Amino acid sequence: MKSLLVSSALVLAAGIATGASAQDKLTLQLKWVTQAQFAGYYVAKDKGFYKEAGLDVTIKAGGPDINPSQVIAGGGADVIVDWMPSALATREKGVDLVNIAQVFQKSGMMLTCRKDSGVTAPKDFPGKTLGVWFGGNEYPFLAWMDKLGYATTGGSGVTVLKQGFNVDPILQKQAACISTMTYNEYWQVIDGGLKDSDLLVFKYEDQGVATLEDGLYTLGKHVKDPAMAAKLAKFVKASMKGWDWAAANSDAAAGIVLDNDASGAQTEKHQKRMMGEIAKLIGSNPKGTGYLDPAAYDRTVAVLMGGKSAPVITKKPEGAWTHEIFDKAK
Repeated sequence: MKSLLVSSALVLAAGIATGASAQDKLTLQLKWVTQAQFAGYYVAKDKGFYKEAGLDVTIKAGGPDINPSQVIAGGGADVIVDWMPSALATREKGVDLVNIAQVFQKSGMMLTCRKDSGVTAPKDFPGKTLGVWFGGNEYPFLAWMDKLGYATTGGSGVTVLKQGFNVDPILQKQAACISTMTYNEYWQVIDGGLKDSDLLVFKYEDQGVATLEDGLYTLGKHVKDPAMAAKLAKFVKASMKGWDWAAANSDAAAGIVLDNDASGAQTEKHQKRMMGEIAKLIGSNPKGTGYLDPAAYDRTVAVLMGGKSAPVITKKPEGAWTHEIFDKAK
């Protein structure tokens, strides 16, 4: 009997030990559909970086009807990918979003115009129809137009076309210009039949209105929870390892993205091209991939508050970012 009890105790102890080492579950909500824009996370999962960190990560693809900020506020994710303008506007409305890592160091946003529309410079925008994404993606555009002093209600200002997630408005001349990203829609315009020489591109970076895009956000309560903060630090470390691998192995990373594209809508040519452009936006921050540069944060806030009549945010956010998780991840 004594031997049986000892054996049972050993089995119980082993069970407890197994439970203690079980992988921690964590859910990531992406900003958009599965594509190379999120390659680092798919690489981290495919290459086992999350598993090595003791994490069981679920990656949820986004889409036209999915707002990451609403998902995390509703408890559907632990961490999300979002643009800073959207995150700060949401924070001002009461959702305690906190940036814990900043993957994209540069903005890939552009306004791409047909030369035959008569647009030669921003001074030509009034009277023209411009395509704009909404769902939180409109804030950089609105901040730029407000800085220029152009109303976005038509008339003597600009007419806004609520742009779908395709490039038809510029191909079919429904708009003089549309919103594009360096890594995605611009190439769809080219693939749609227009040549580079047919187009005039205004990069937000060149116009002095660039804001930070893809970053990782969680809720403030998660940062304050020691157990959750430790889990998030493991996630950030493994994710950035995935991004470094993706940037160094661009074509292979595009292949991993395609393997994870359940829709089957993505093409190899487009994903390889996208991954190459994404690597340029990640850059090589000397403090490590994912480091949020406070100066870039301040610049983003200044752009969002710099509007002449309708700033995106009305006051400087407090506690909207932290290096605490990034530092734990080292």
